[in-house]
Amino acid sequence: MDNRNHLSRVLSFGISDLALDCVMGYIDDPYDRGAISLVCKKWHWIDCLTRKHVTIAICYSTTPQRLRERFPRLESLKLKGKPRAAMFFNLIPEDWGGYAGPWVNEVASHFSCLKSLHLRRMIVKDADIVVLARDRGHMLQVLKLDKCSGFSTDGLSIIATSCRCLRTLFLEESSAVEKDSGWLHQVAVNCSLLEILNFYMTDLKSSWNDLELIAKNCQSIVSLKISECDVSELVSFFRIAKSLEEFGGGSFEGHAGEDSKYNKISFPPRLCRLGLNFMGTQEMHIVFPVAAALKKLDLQYTFLSTEDHCQLIQRCPNIEVLEVRDVIGDRGLEVVSQTCKRLRRLRIERGEDEQGLEDEQGMVSHRGLSAIAQGCPNLEYLAIYVSDITNAALESVGIHCKNLNDFRLVLLEREERITELPLDNGVRALLRGCPKLRRLAIYLRPGGLTNIGLQYIGEFSGNIRWMLLGHVGESDEGLLSFARGCRKLQKLELRGCCFSERALALAALQLPCLRYLWVQGYNASQDGRNLMIMDRPNWNIEFIPPRQEIIENNGLEGIANHPAQILAYYSLAGRRTDYPPTVIPMFGA
Repeated sequence: MDNRNHLSRVLSFGISDLALDCVMGYIDDPYDRGAISLVCKKWHWIDCLTRKHVTIAICYSTTPQRLRERFPRLESLKLKGKPRAAMFFNLIPEDWGGYAGPWVNEVASHFSCLKSLHLRRMIVKDADIVVLARDRGHMLQVLKLDKCSGFSTDGLSIIATSCRCLRTLFLEESSAVEKDSGWLHQVAVNCSLLEILNFYMTDLKSSWNDLELIAKNCQSIVSLKISECDVSELVSFFRIAKSLEEFGGGSFEGHAGEDSKYNKISFPPRLCRLGLNFMGTQEMHIVFPVAAALKKLDLQYTFLSTEDHCQLIQRCPNIEVLEVRDVIGDRGLEVVSQTCKRLRRLRIERGEDEQGLEDEQGMVSHRGLSAIAQGCPNLEYLAIYVSDITNAALESVGIHCKNLNDFRLVLLEREERITELPLDNGVRALLRGCPKLRRLAIYLRPGGLTNIGLQYIGEFSGNIRWMLLGHVGESDEGLLSFARGCRKLQKLELRGCCFSERALALAALQLPCLRYLWVQGYNASQDGRNLMIMDRPNWNIEFIPPRQEIIENNGLEGIANHPAQILAYYSLAGRRTDYPPTVIPMFGA
């Protein structure tokens, strides 16, 4: 008996159970948690009992039953369904899968401590919502249906009437069928503890009287992001919602002049995060009174010109998060670099091509990227679409942005002639200068990065865990030299590459931490046999054949050709049972 007790103390390094419980309660990083759970059986068990939050990157990587056995006392669960590529140009077939039903049933029946559920890119049916609301509605404080589909406003009404402790209801970019607009009224009447309500970028309707009722009944509301609703109808809402710190959405249905209905708008005193849709030059003045207090500004869905961006941003010295489209131009980014010294996150999305043609300044190039790098040294996140690029601009990011942990660059095809390609040396300088990088996306064009550049990425990406590469490399040799590095890479996405199936399979075997691989556009063989080189235990391989899709653009129909795709991922669940006809499962013998 004494020997067993001594052995127990040795395995726990002399730490008592009580002390170990206390220490584990302060460790939130999942990678640290995972490492700790491998020390010994006792530490593994304490991790099981004390883990409060789990993120499952793909819903087919495990089963609901395994999750319950591993972490029975979860308070928060984030679950992702369809691959990320599904949200970009419908690259993944709509019927691929990602059904929330089995998970909701397990959560509702067995996770008695669960307070927060975040479903992302999943198919959630009204029947699932009924089960969740019935069994967990009294406990649920946070519900996020993030880019989800399959449910209707009937389901939202059930949430509103059953989940009265709800503090966060998040529906951004979800596709919900509008059956009855009364769901929002039910939220206003029943969810008095609500702090965050978000149905931004959805087709869900909102009325000014329901929003006013929310402001009156939900006095703790700090964040509201809505679908289209004329901002002029929200004058009373803004007056009542004294605690509001964030507002996004709305719309403008008339021009602002001296007698404009928008001149009556006065934002709440605590407002510091703002995004107004369809705002034009004549409405811009309503932001000026709160501009100096703003910490976040979203101008992605406005009608502002390059000069409008400059005028508005000059009044926003305290901006920490800025989201715009490339109409901001190099001139606008120079203003950002001179004004927004506290900037931490910058996202520059692609605008409409015709918008850029109307405004010659409305293009972002290496000049704007260099200005941002030199003027905003506190940047942690930078996503940018550029029409031109140089090695020097990337080198500037590496020299000045030491806190950068997420960098994403897309080179547009708008310009035929690029100042300087390939970008091998610039990418090397960026990676060497930004040791905190954890996420990297580089989407170029053929010739943008040679095999030497791929080798640099492998060599200097020791801490990167997610990577998207588009149109890079020259041959299989480049991919294999890349795979000899990237020792911590867990998710790899490749698009428009020249690599063979054999090279892709060998590269997957060389990456020791790889858990997920998605490839679209590669040198596919007739039977896909070479993909089986990467077959191993618990490794699911799915093949999505080439397909054509009818698309509509400005009233004209066209055909989009989608090349063959590979999706491979680790799974403790084995072969999934809901493969659609558009997906071919590939397994070894």
